[in-house]
Amino acid sequence: MEARAAVMDGSSSRPASAPRYSLPPCRFMQEDILFCVDVDVESKVEMKLTGPKGRPFTRHDAIRQAILLFIHPSLPSTPITALPSPSSASPSPGNDVDSARAALHALKAADSPCGLADLTLLFRAAAHEGKKSRAQGRHLRVILIYCRSSIRPQHQWPVSQKLFTFDVIYLHDKPGPENCPQKVYDALVDALEHVSEYEGYILESGHGLARVLFRHICVLLVHPQQRCVQDELDIPKSLTRKSPLPTDASQSEESVPVSSQ
Repeated sequence: MEARAAVMDGSSSRPASAPRYSLPPCRFMQEDILFCVDVDVESKVEMKLTGPKGRPFTRHDAIRQAILLFIHPSLPSTPITALPSPSSASPSPGNDVDSARAALHALKAADSPCGLADLTLLFRAAAHEGKKSRAQGRHLRVILIYCRSSIRPQHQWPVSQKLFTFDVIYLHDKPGPENCPQKVYDALVDALEHVSEYEGYILESGHGLARVLFRHICVLLVHPQQRCVQDELDIPKSLTRKSPLPTDASQSEESVPVSSQ
């Protein structure tokens, strides 16, 4: 007996055709990317990794390596700017690896606490650069790498001005008497939702593992206009060992009944 799928239209029937899937074409704007690195004394916290000749490997060292990991696939089509602190406002874009490497080499961690973290100057500089990017048919993205576990960032910025996309990577210590990473994280989420034009991501780690930071920075390679919402983000996948598929011989052996007599 033969079964067929049909669409009934009055008294006539005809085979149903598979629905056609079409994706309307659209143009994505090229990006200008502004990195802002927190150089507070907490960026000197050591990671669970040692550098050459047993030298301590700090968050600051890991951040510089992570940014280099990011810019190699991004340049030269995407100019990169590096700012040394959340309150700095002197961007100097470059579109080659050598200039980016030099800017990263110039980043120095502070020897004492930097005090309050005011993001207002950062947003003001980003808005200025965002307007220039728009005039050139491009889009600005700001990536903040924040390292303080006890100081919540603040800002005074009108919610109506969303001229750039805002991403955050938050490296922090474990909760303790002097640390409140959850409150800091919540403040960063509020800032992101307040200023970001497209879907911004906030990624955090309190494990002190450089590979987690590198994984986060690779996730941020996704263009803001091509992103899903972060709640639906399921990459990177965890690697699991799969059992080898049974061969034909093993299958035939397993199918042979074994008698106990």
